[in-house]
Amino acid sequence: MTDARVPSPHPDSAVPAAAAATSALVGASPVAALTAPAPLSGPRFELRSGDARAVIGSVAAVLCELEVDGQALTETVPIDGLPPQGCGIVLAPWPNRVRGARWTLRAADSGAAADAELELDLTDPKWNAASHGLLRNTAYRLVAHTPSTVELAALIPPQHGWPFRLETRVRYALEPDGLVVTHHVTNAGATRAPWAVGAHPYLRVGGTPVADLELRVPAGVALEVDATLIPVGARTVGAEEDLREGRRVGDLDLNTAFAVDAAGGPAADDDDAGSRGDAGDAREIARLTAPDGAATQLWGDPPFRWVQVFTPGDFPRPLGGPEPTGKAVALEPMTAPANALNSGEGLVWLEPGASWSASWGIRRIAAAEKRHP
Repeated sequence: MTDARVPSPHPDSAVPAAAAATSALVGASPVAALTAPAPLSGPRFELRSGDARAVIGSVAAVLCELEVDGQALTETVPIDGLPPQGCGIVLAPWPNRVRGARWTLRAADSGAAADAELELDLTDPKWNAASHGLLRNTAYRLVAHTPSTVELAALIPPQHGWPFRLETRVRYALEPDGLVVTHHVTNAGATRAPWAVGAHPYLRVGGTPVADLELRVPAGVALEVDATLIPVGARTVGAEEDLREGRRVGDLDLNTAFAVDAAGGPAADDDDAGSRGDAGDAREIARLTAPDGAATQLWGDPPFRWVQVFTPGDFPRPLGGPEPTGKAVALEPMTAPANALNSGEGLVWLEPGASWSASWGIRRIAAAEKRHP
């Protein structure tokens, strides 16, 4: 959806920014906060709604924890460590990779007199790419904080390979059954600017070992990639990656982008589908289901038409437990796939002063609700 207005702080904000940033160290008293080590993910903000709880860190606007009814819906970002394998971070102004950290700003898109060859910082040398945008190490500033919401903002200024100025915001709104995440951007520059966004949550269903979960993704098309994980075309999903009927996560070895089928639709048999954000046509992107029928659902507004499925076998869980290191599953909602700055796929071009917003979210489904949409 496109909104011509610059988003403003929400009127239900009751905590001044400076005070909230100081008091938001989760579990810290005023005295303890003076001596406790600062979280590497920046000041943290705890949200509560009914039996739901979330923790958001200010660096990369990272989703550190999410639980409903005492059941974890995501992996945890430790207070004394960086997000493991990108866990929970916001990916903007592009998700995934840009080949060789180079791209062509076409005159037809920018309105300039000629094409320009641009070079971004090489942030992923292993894959010879600029990876996951420009904000993964940026401390967002607090805009508003209530018991169940937090809104954070960050400027993307002109820099190497990026001659644009974007004002971005992300709002986390906790609901009794999950979390709604809304991204806003406004072009604060004088020229047209490209935009895409994604996020990098790793999902769980409570304490069930991730390998034993069933993953369902309503997608019949996946991207073919080269040796550096850059898309070279699209293909109908093969037997090893077809997740439309559900597959056991422990049997998967994927780092694959899927185009989410519009026909996948919202979970139309769920009575509360309308609670998933402002867009009435938000739909299910993926679902993880435990053997007892409990599930964690990832949903998104129509702009989130891509999902990157990543199933590492060496995900570190610093809090220990029955599987301190092991299988995990990242389900990354994205408005554009890898290398979008070069391919143009999924990019939104914003005129000076124009704004854009869209939402995605995570929802717990109790065992009694088990059913495919």
